[in-house]
This record gives sequence, C-alpha cells and structure tokens, in this order.
Amino acid sequence: MEVKDISGVMPVNSGVLSQMGSMGHEQVLFCQDKDVGLKAIIAVHNTVCGPSLGGTRMWNYASDEEAVQDVLRLSRGMTYKNAISGLDLGGGKAVIIGDSRKDKSEALMRRFGQFVDSLGGKYITAEDVGISPQDMSWVSMETNHVAGLPGKSGDPSPVTAYGVYMGMKASAKVQFGSDSLAGKKVAVQGVGHVGEYLVGYLQKEGAEIFISDIHDETLNRVSREYGASVVGLDEIYDIDMDIYAPCALGATVNDDTLTKVKMFNYCWSC
Repeated sequence: MEVKDISGVMPVNSGVLSQMGSMGHEQVLFCQDKDVGLKAIIAVHNTVCGPSLGGTRMWNYASDEEAVQDVLRLSRGMTYKNAISGLDLGGGKAVIIGDSRKDKSEALMRRFGQFVDSLGGKYITAEDVGISPQDMSWVSMETNHVAGLPGKSGDPSPVTAYGVYMGMKASAKVQFGSDSLAGKKVAVQGVGHVGEYLVGYLQKEGAEIFISDIHDETLNRVSREYGASVVGLDEIYDIDMDIYAPCALGATVNDDTLTKVKMFNYCWSC
C-alpha cells in the first residue's frame, strides 16, 4: 500500500524537535523495553568540548511530556556546568520513568546500560535522583561510559552539597559582610541525597534550618537527626528566611519562585 500523506496515518507532533532546536540539543534517544519495564530518555545537549556527561534521574513523572521537558533542561544545564568548570566535557542527561523505590531491577539498569552504550561514548552517565552507586554498577556491566561507581568516584551527592554550601558562604559574605551562616535562617526545599548532606553542613555551622519534602518518612527522619523544622510544601515560600536552597527535583530559581518567596536575601539552586 502506498501512503502519500502520512499525516492521515499518524498524528505529526514536532514538539520535541522544536524544543531541541530552541534549546540547542544535538540528539535525544528514546529507550523502551517492555520485558524489563524500561522507559527512558537520553538527551545529548552539546559535545563541542567533549563527550556529554550528566547523571541519570529516575522519577515517576506525571506524563511523558514532563519527562521530556525535564531531561532537556537538565542536559542543557550540564553543558553550562561542565563548561564553567573548565572540563573537556559537554552536557547530557538521562531520565528513567518509574518509581525508583519499586520499579528498579538489575535487568532494567543493565538494559539501560545497553542504550547508553549504543551512543558510542557520546554520553557518559552517573547517579542522579533515584539512582545509587549499585545501580551504576549494573549499568557498567553493559557499558564503559559510566561514572560514579563504588570504590571509584562513588556517590556525587556529598560533593554537590558541599559546592552548594560553599556557594552560600561566598554569597553570604557579599550580602551580610561575613561568610558565617551561624544563626542564619535557611530554607532547604527537598532533603534527598544532596539536601540531607547540605542540612548536615548547615547544622554544624549553627544555622536555623527549615525543610520541606514530598516524602514524609525522609522529612521526619532528617528533622529528628539534624534538629530542622518541618514546613509544608507551599508554606516554605512564606518563611522569613535569609537563604533559600531549592534542592528538590525540578526546583529552579525563576521569577515565579522568587515571587513566592516573601523574604530572602540570597537564592542558591542545587
């Protein structure tokens, strides 16, 4: 059968290509394996300085479109991060759609590793939200293009948190005349791997810490261990704070966020 007008066979959606064009992406790979339950997207933003590097995030997105938007913005951000750090690396990112607490398996991670390997080194993966060093070990069974392995670079969360912490101190020195965070009111939105390490640094310096998170179990544990005050997901924007740290998934500092934050002197994004 000759098909002269494919629009009559399948709806044409140029949304992803339009977004790629506007954000400057080179390649997006959609990955699926029903047998192991894998649905993933790998986005390569830029490889001018070298192969794209960026972690893999596993999250139960509300829609495929939401996952696409997340991986595109995250991969673009990695290009900027790697460039400003003077690394011979470009920016990339991957997302796996699913609940990291229930849907992960060795088979799923190894199949994902095969997709990473199919890019021939154009993308190097590592941990992000919902992914552990053990998961990267499974990925490494199928590809050499992986970082963050146990016994090597490992979990990057402590280093990421320390970078945020030092950024806070440097900015506090400009804003307040001292880099001391003792007594400063700090709101941390999201206390996952990075957020919890950040709370630890803040506690040691004597900051007054307010935390919010979508996982009540994690939120309550971090509150007990570090003496942080728990606030609601929306209430965190109304706190009389000195420093706001959005470490939550997808939390970015934009005009809408700053409008919600009633009192702040400095915003630092994780």
